[in-house]
Amino acid sequence: MKIREIRAAGLRGQTPAGGWSHELTPSDVVHTLISVHTDEGVVGLGSVFTSEALVQASLDLLRDQFIGESALEPTRVSEKLHQNTFWQGRGGSVTHTISGIDIALWDILGQVTGQPISRLLGGIYRNRVRPYASVLMQEPKDLVPVLADLKAQGFTAFKIGWGPFGRVSKEVDRAIVAAARKTIGDDSLLAVDAGGSDAYWHSDPKWAINTAHMLAEYNVAWFEEAMTPDDYKGFADLTAASPVPISGGEVLTRRQTFQPYLMDRLVNIIQPDVTKVGGISEFMRIAQTAEDQHVRVIPHGWNTAVGLAVDLQLAAALPRTDLVEYCTGSAYIDAIVVNPWTLDSEGMLEISTKPGLALELDQKAVLHFTGGIDLFTP
Repeated sequence: MKIREIRAAGLRGQTPAGGWSHELTPSDVVHTLISVHTDEGVVGLGSVFTSEALVQASLDLLRDQFIGESALEPTRVSEKLHQNTFWQGRGGSVTHTISGIDIALWDILGQVTGQPISRLLGGIYRNRVRPYASVLMQEPKDLVPVLADLKAQGFTAFKIGWGPFGRVSKEVDRAIVAAARKTIGDDSLLAVDAGGSDAYWHSDPKWAINTAHMLAEYNVAWFEEAMTPDDYKGFADLTAASPVPISGGEVLTRRQTFQPYLMDRLVNIIQPDVTKVGGISEFMRIAQTAEDQHVRVIPHGWNTAVGLAVDLQLAAALPRTDLVEYCTGSAYIDAIVVNPWTLDSEGMLEISTKPGLALELDQKAVLHFTGGIDLFTP
């Protein structure tokens, strides 16, 4: 079975705010779906955390490398694409695009073999997983009703991030966290994300250490992206001094850039985004190294329904990955699938054991959000 064609279509119209200093608008395209078509009619789906224009340009660059390649060998084919782009964008949008291709090839392999991706990755550790509702921080009066509604929906884990946190005052920081903890209750998981990959973030270890001690008062499960991604020394100092676990890694690509974080224990929790790092193949390499170094793996999942479907399969296949991120309120997760995800009575998500990604997209909804680009017709 050979790769015949790869298509890409950016999602637009209801792009959720990202919390960035240069905020997204609903028409901005930051997530792109791709479909890999084979010469035998099987189609695999992937997702890329990059704009449509950059994905299309990357596909043009890669086309001679993937047309006619095996559609049943995702790790080898993806590595071929990585190895042949050292000199033209490795680690940026090209790597992001390879992520989507790799995901789609694993989807195809699962469909052809009749197996879920989790089993193809080595075995199934769990058949359901706890999602944490991921929301942007606001002033307490605005954040409290959002969290209360999510708690009423059945979520038992929450992450609040970005917004005014670390950008106004320590009093505002404490007020937000205190209000969040009071709203969700003592039994719910609460994580806090500073958003250190924002433009011109102040990478300040003293602020981060002091803030970590404040977060410990509210039993925060982890403190995410408190430093800029390149501040290795800052992460090392923070992780050594913090009373709460430190996490990061969502903007990193390829396994090589994760090495300092893992080998030098710069974080307690590593958070690769499968739609950026190089896909499932690369994610698993990172995860295996993390396991060996006793660093916990929790996928970064602020992307699409395809990304969430992949994260569920990864959670099934990894022994200690017992949480997945759920970007609440995003049409690109909830509105483009035929069967939306639902929480069970304990606030858990079921992990499908159907072949491949086990994901059926609503083709009309996808056409709507891609501006009419057809990903599916052979």
